[in-house]
Amino acid sequence: MSKTRVLLLFGGRSAEHEVSVVSARSVYAAIDRDRYDVVLAGIDQQGRWYFGGKNSESLLSTTTVVPDKHVPARLSTAGASLVSEDGDDLPDSDFEVVFPLLHGPYGEDGTVQGLLELAGLAYVGAGVAASAVGMDKALARAIFAASGLPQTQYSVIARSDWRRAQVPVLERLEGEHDYPLFVKPANLGSSVGISKAHHRQELKAGLELASQYDTKLIVERSVENARELECAVLGNEYPKASGVGEIIPGAEFYDYTTKYIDGQSELVIPAVLEKSESEAIQELAIRTFKAIDCSGLARVDFFMRPDGSVLVNEINTMPGFTPISMYPKLWAAAGVAYGDLIDRLIQFGLERHLDRKDLQLSLIHI
Repeated sequence: MSKTRVLLLFGGRSAEHEVSVVSARSVYAAIDRDRYDVVLAGIDQQGRWYFGGKNSESLLSTTTVVPDKHVPARLSTAGASLVSEDGDDLPDSDFEVVFPLLHGPYGEDGTVQGLLELAGLAYVGAGVAASAVGMDKALARAIFAASGLPQTQYSVIARSDWRRAQVPVLERLEGEHDYPLFVKPANLGSSVGISKAHHRQELKAGLELASQYDTKLIVERSVENARELECAVLGNEYPKASGVGEIIPGAEFYDYTTKYIDGQSELVIPAVLEKSESEAIQELAIRTFKAIDCSGLARVDFFMRPDGSVLVNEINTMPGFTPISMYPKLWAAAGVAYGDLIDRLIQFGLERHLDRKDLQLSLIHI
């Protein structure tokens, strides 16, 4: 049986660049080599693509993608392969499906998905629209509201408004919400740029921090004393939900440091819940997945209030694949081993591509 060639794409211009490299390193180590041949392509923090050729593994040897001895590359316009910047063919760079293990802007937000769609390539994960909505917390929350999904109260702030008139923005937010509040960049993940504000000075500092990462900011009312729960979704038209996991942060909230650096947070799988509570969260996860027209995979995050009510926090269309990431851990607890999970995701990507190939692309004359 011939092997399927997979282009593993990682790195990127996002602040989540290093997380992407670690995710790619984990997938590369676990993918079934009896079924798949892997082509590695790294994107550096300036957005340049590199193909390692015979030295491909060295692309994963550092925490960031660096040029070193790697060949600058881009997608071929003539087929599923990479070419040099001059357009010359690169040997052994052909592939059948792309696994874009990219987190954050310029990778998880529909930009790379749009490029792959234009090139007519199969790829793992959500399409252009779902990726863009999943990345943009303001758009996602608008769709959650339209779909009747429960969520916390929030406000959207344009960075230009904040920089032009800080006091009116602060007064508006304090009129709309009670402290404490969370301040976030609208388009970023891995808790980068997020802060918690208990008073005006912290709110001002939080808006300044978030405005370094995005032109659109989200301010959300904190759900105090809430449990942080997560559920993994897998599939295309008929998605399945994993069991529910719980995060017990090692700090006041689950920020970038507690996620990836100090290791003080605890992941509890399965979360201690009544069966009816778990089933309700699984149903909400699938509803959220379908609301944004997602495909392939997603992790849906929730808050459970002390009274047992559940709120949707956000959906991540390319959740982390690091060894400590919740998404693969949830499926492992459900009996889907890491390598099998990678296999299923690749097959779902190929299935979605095949399903879309027969779409009518010109007017039908009757």
